[in-house]
Amino acid sequence: MALSRRVLLGRLAATGAALTATAGPAAARPAHGGRRRVHTGFDRLAADGYRLVDGHTVGVVTNPTGVTQDLRHLVDVMHADDRVRLRAVFGPEHGFRGTAQAGGSQGRYDDPATGLPVYDTYNKSGRELAAVFTASGVDTVVFDIQDVGARFYTYIWTLYDCMVAAVLAGKRFVVLDRPNPVTGRAAAGPVLDKAYASFIGREPIAQAHGMTVAELALLFNGEFVPQAAGRPVELETVRMTGWRRTDFFGVTGLPWVPPSPNMPTPDTALVYAGTCLFEGTNLSEGRGTTRPFELLGADGIDRRWAAAATELDLPGVHFREAYFTPTFSKFQGTTIGGVQLHVHDPEAFDPVRTGIGLLVTAKRVWKGFAWRPDHGIDRLTGSATVRTMIDAGAGPDEIVAAWQEGLRRFRTVRERYLRYR
Repeated sequence: MALSRRVLLGRLAATGAALTATAGPAAARPAHGGRRRVHTGFDRLAADGYRLVDGHTVGVVTNPTGVTQDLRHLVDVMHADDRVRLRAVFGPEHGFRGTAQAGGSQGRYDDPATGLPVYDTYNKSGRELAAVFTASGVDTVVFDIQDVGARFYTYIWTLYDCMVAAVLAGKRFVVLDRPNPVTGRAAAGPVLDKAYASFIGREPIAQAHGMTVAELALLFNGEFVPQAAGRPVELETVRMTGWRRTDFFGVTGLPWVPPSPNMPTPDTALVYAGTCLFEGTNLSEGRGTTRPFELLGADGIDRRWAAAATELDLPGVHFREAYFTPTFSKFQGTTIGGVQLHVHDPEAFDPVRTGIGLLVTAKRVWKGFAWRPDHGIDRLTGSATVRTMIDAGAGPDEIVAAWQEGLRRFRTVRERYLRYR
């Protein structure tokens, strides 16, 4: 028997899914009509007959996002091609095939599909990671992972750690480029203070860096790798064609594969550089729902938070009072209140400023607000400044103003390494 509309909507609400009626503004859409089609670094490497790795033994650092236009994984494609001497795969956080949740990996195993040895890179760096590259027997390490544009997304630091380790192990390094899904228009947010360096921020870049992975590799190699490894890595980058700095993911014509379990859509990536800051608090950042990082909340929060956030008049976004029940992570199995972000104008939307505004208003309207005891918020923002200013009662404008000088300096450095105009 068909469900009535009322019953169906009631069941959806009970799950806490908080689904929107239409796809968000940055949602991936199939290429058709006059849409431009982006060709990734791997597309170009393959189209050129793999000449860049001809005669080399190759290992690939990748995850489920390393796919072709028709969703075949590049490891499967390269393994089946006699022109490529593929000998190893290196898996980051969540693993090569993506079976692990946040903070996990797949360990060392042989890939059932190809028989290739898969080595775990997660939480490895320096000499330890260099030893993994040496043990693999490859002479060229290829990197191909979809990034989301935020400093604390760990794959860019896997890139950095692998570049340093490649120097120490005497390996070539090749980066195959993919789009920054939230555009490469500008950098935004605070720049990391090295005193707060961790795996969610090794070096001083902005919270929203506005670069592709190949551009980041060039910046890392020019500014940071020589300090960590004694010299730059022998680096090659393969650029995309068809991508412009103003492109959101939806116009690329590329398929979206979740880079991690809690990054299901390009809409998630659009807000992530701001709302991931809630990982540093006792509020849920929406893990365990179908809209992670778009849904935020806690037990005891009500409509007052959405009202306070709306009063900030932040550009490009609306805030809706929302109630949801996470299936795992914070508040698992408990119905909690909070907000859902609805980005209606992605070009005007500033995720970092929005995240700060939401932190400020959450602390003002909910007496249960608390930072994580380990001050994880400081590692996320890159210093203690945001936390201490919010605790002192500062508003969003004052907090944003505090990081502008460091951001200006980073933008000057960043400009030297941009490859798409």
